[in-house]
Amino acid sequence: MPLEKKNLLDAVKEAKEKSGQKKFNQTVDLILDIKEVDMKAPEGKIQEIVELPHSSAKPNKICVIASGETALRAKRANADSVIERGDLEGLAGKKKDLRKIASDFDVFISEASLMPTVGRILGPVLGPRGKMPIPIPPNADVSALIAKHRKTIVIRMRNQPIIQTTVGTASQTDEELVDNIQAVLRMLEGKLKRGLKNIDVMFIKTSMGATVKIKP
Repeated sequence: MPLEKKNLLDAVKEAKEKSGQKKFNQTVDLILDIKEVDMKAPEGKIQEIVELPHSSAKPNKICVIASGETALRAKRANADSVIERGDLEGLAGKKKDLRKIASDFDVFISEASLMPTVGRILGPVLGPRGKMPIPIPPNADVSALIAKHRKTIVIRMRNQPIIQTTVGTASQTDEELVDNIQAVLRMLEGKLKRGLKNIDVMFIKTSMGATVKIKP
C-alpha cells in the first residue's frame, strides 16, 4: 500500500476541517485495518514503542520508579512522579491507589533492580493497560530517557486486526502530524509480514471529528 505524502497531508487537513470548533485541543488518531494476518500467531500480537519526531501539546506523563541517585536525577529531570523503593513497597495490596497510579501516568520507567518488585506490586494493574515499565539500563542518562518517552506511543494489536493510536494533537501543523504518521508506518513496515501491503484501509480522525479515509 504505497502512500504519497500528499495523500496523508490531504487526509490530515480534511480531518482537521471536520473536527469542528472545540474549546480544547483535540487528539488526532490514526486507525489501521490490518488484513491477511494470523491473529493467533506472533505476527498478530504487536506491541512496539515508537518515538514520534514531534511532541504534541499533550506530552506523556512519566512516572519513574527508582532509588538513591537515580531517583534524585529523575526528580531533577522533572519526572511527573518518582516512586522510591519504600513508597513502592507501601503500595502493596492498595488496589485503589494502584489503579489511580496506573491511570494517572502514560509511561513508567523503572530501575532494573526494582523490576521484580514492580512486577509483583504494579504488574497486575499495569500489564492489562500495556504500561509495564521500561527498565533503566545501567549508567543510563535518566534525563534523556524521560525526554525521549515524553513523545513515545505504544502501538498495540491484540485480538482484533485493528491498530488505533494517537499521533498528535490538532494544534500541530499538518506536516508534523504526517511525520508522526510516517514514523508509525515505518515501524509497521518492518513488523508486518508483507509490510504496508498488510494494511487494508487507513483512517485519520480527531477526537470529536468525523473519520477520514486516507487514499492509497
